[in-house]
Amino acid sequence: MSSHSPSRPVAIIGGGIVGSALLYTLAHRGVDAVLLESEPALALAASGTNSGILHTGFDSTPGELETELILRAARIRPAILDALGVPVIPTGAELVPRTAEDHETVRALAANAAANGVQVEVRESDGALLVQGESVSDPVAFALALAASAVAAGARIELDARVTAISAIDDGLALATADGRRFEVAAAINAAGLYADEVARLVGDESFEIYPRKGEFFVFELPEGQTLDRIILPVPTKRTKGVLVFPTLDGKVVAGPTAVDLDDKEDWSVRPEAHDEILAKAVQQFPALEGLEPIASYAGLRPAGRGSNYVIGRSAKSDRLINVAAIRSTGLTASLGIADHVADILPELGIEVGELHPPTVAGPPASEGPWWLRTARHRHPTTP
Repeated sequence: MSSHSPSRPVAIIGGGIVGSALLYTLAHRGVDAVLLESEPALALAASGTNSGILHTGFDSTPGELETELILRAARIRPAILDALGVPVIPTGAELVPRTAEDHETVRALAANAAANGVQVEVRESDGALLVQGESVSDPVAFALALAASAVAAGARIELDARVTAISAIDDGLALATADGRRFEVAAAINAAGLYADEVARLVGDESFEIYPRKGEFFVFELPEGQTLDRIILPVPTKRTKGVLVFPTLDGKVVAGPTAVDLDDKEDWSVRPEAHDEILAKAVQQFPALEGLEPIASYAGLRPAGRGSNYVIGRSAKSDRLINVAAIRSTGLTASLGIADHVADILPELGIEVGELHPPTVAGPPASEGPWWLRTARHRHPTTP
C-alpha cells in the first residue's frame, strides 16, 4: 500500500446527487474531501430535472451492479433523510395492466421483485401490481442537504470550478480548473454526469461515452379538492418505463418523462410535440388530467452510457481517477449506495476509510420555491 500526504484530500468532480452523496459519505467516513462543481450551484443538471421518485428496485435486473446499489442505498437512506429533514412522501406505486400481455409483464415484475427482496403485491380485483415502498422526494433538497451535512462534517465545496486538466503527481493527481485554480489530491472521483466522458478523456480514458437522453415533464394543478396520493407507473416496455404520473411535495401532479436520445448536452428545451406525446398516455393512466393544461414544463438530460450503464471503478489510464459514470435514471435512488461502494475502493489507493458516522445535521435545506422550476429557470432565465 502506498502512503500519501495526509494533507491531500480526495476530490469529487461533479456536484449532482451522486457527487453530493459521495461528499457526504467520505466526510462521514473520515476522509478529507473537496467537491468541484462547474456550475454556480449544486444539482443544476439531471439531479434537478428528474421525477424526484425514490425507487425500490422492484423492476431492476437481479444481480446487476445498478440493482445491488439501489438495494444498498435503500438500507442506508431512510435514517439519513430523516436526520437531515429531507421531505419524503411514502406514496407507494401501482401498475395497472390493460392487456393480456400487461398481465404477463406484471407477473414477471412480481417475480423480479421477489428475486430482489422487494415487497410487492398483486391486487386481486384488477391484477394491478402494488409497490408499497416507492416514494416521492425533493431531489434538490436531498442533494443540498447531503452537501451541507458534508460541509458541517469538514468537507469543502468549490463552485464555478470546471476541471480542465488532470495530471499525475507523486502519489496523487493535480487538477486544474478553467479559472486557474489548482488542487493537489490523493485521488479524484469523476461524478461529472453528462460530462463524465469528457473528464475521463483528460487522462486519455476513452473507455465509455455519455450521451444525453432527454426526459420531458409536464406539471399540472388539479381542480379544487382533487389529489393524487400515489405514483402511477405504466406497464413498461423493453426500451422505456413509459410515462409516469406522480404527485409532488407541493400538491401538483407531474406526467412524464419522454425518452429522446440526443447528441447536444446543452439542449434543455421542451419540444413542442412532447405535450401530445405525454398527455394522451398520462390521461389513460390518470383520467383526472383530461382537459387540463399544464402550468409548467421542464426537461432533464439523463447521462446515458452508449452501450454501458453504471461504469464505476478505477480508470485503466490513471488508477487514482475513479469513474462513476453512466448513472442514468436511478441515480437519485442509488446515490448513497453508489457512494458507499466507491468509498470501499479508496483503501486500494492507501486512503484510510472508516465506518459511516451518523449524519452531521446542518439545519433544514433552504427552499428556493418548487425544485422542478429551479433548473428550468437557470437554463431558461425567461421561465416564469
